[in-house]
Amino acid sequence: MTNAIEVNELTKFYKDFLAVDHINFKVKQGEIFGFLGPNGAGKSTTIRMLTGISLPSSGSANILGYDIVRQPVNAQSLMGIVPDISNIYTELTAWQNLDFTGKLYGIPKSTRERKSREILERFELYERKDEKVIGYSRGMRRKVCIAMALVNDSKILYLDEPTSGLDVKSVRSIRNLIRELNEEGLTVFLTTHNLVEANQMCDRIAVINRGKIAAIDTPQKLKSAMKRSQSVELSLLNDTGSMDRFEGISGVLSIQKRGDKIRLVTSSPGQTLKELCMLVKTEDLNISSLNTLEPSLEDAFLELTGMEMKKEVVKMGKGRR
Repeated sequence: MTNAIEVNELTKFYKDFLAVDHINFKVKQGEIFGFLGPNGAGKSTTIRMLTGISLPSSGSANILGYDIVRQPVNAQSLMGIVPDISNIYTELTAWQNLDFTGKLYGIPKSTRERKSREILERFELYERKDEKVIGYSRGMRRKVCIAMALVNDSKILYLDEPTSGLDVKSVRSIRNLIRELNEEGLTVFLTTHNLVEANQMCDRIAVINRGKIAAIDTPQKLKSAMKRSQSVELSLLNDTGSMDRFEGISGVLSIQKRGDKIRLVTSSPGQTLKELCMLVKTEDLNISSLNTLEPSLEDAFLELTGMEMKKEVVKMGKGRR
């Protein structure tokens, strides 16, 4: 399979600060590739280099065979970019936004009009094409942003937080739209802080941390590598007792409060489940639900980046390690 993006030893310094540290990865043509990392990890800097906005200090990036530094016009003509902050002109109509974008790419008028109509019809916006975007909902505005990125017949689509701040219906619509475009051959480079979205959407994921690639694999394989952090999750009826009661259970690494549920992250789920059932019986607790869970993408992300779960995690090891 042809690679849509090839990154080799890509590096970026800002004076003495090393923002991106000799990273290497390949994005296959026709896949949805997730690029995840905590704030300040190097995601935005990497994307700026991949899209030709910022020059690398060293290393290279090829976009469908074109070097982004030596052949920027060829490379950029094949990509569409949807930033996390809307780049649409709200005082213009949806049609005018697409037409203006097409002019920037030098697309002939007849082709601009044909492409604009095709995209707006597909995005279910054609009936409102002559309304100013300022009157659109957030979900509709996001669709216009994506439409603008596709008007040049892009082969690679860079999406930065595509569903952030949207309602559930809009999120589902945008995700379905991305899947449909991908099924037709569009390569998608997705950055998001929504790990549920990354898990559902991406064929593979790269995790960047402190400027270096910490891991690249499928969501399932990233989760499977987290054998030590399987979980037992339970919900108790009308219980207001302290979570400290669970600290003595064998194998428990941490205790997490998840809404009305308590999650015991454990290195020994079988033994933990056995002792938990004994505790429930001894204290006469009423269980609403009880489940064993495989590691989540969030677990893998936290492990790879060294981040913690902040206030919702009760640290283990009070007097023991």
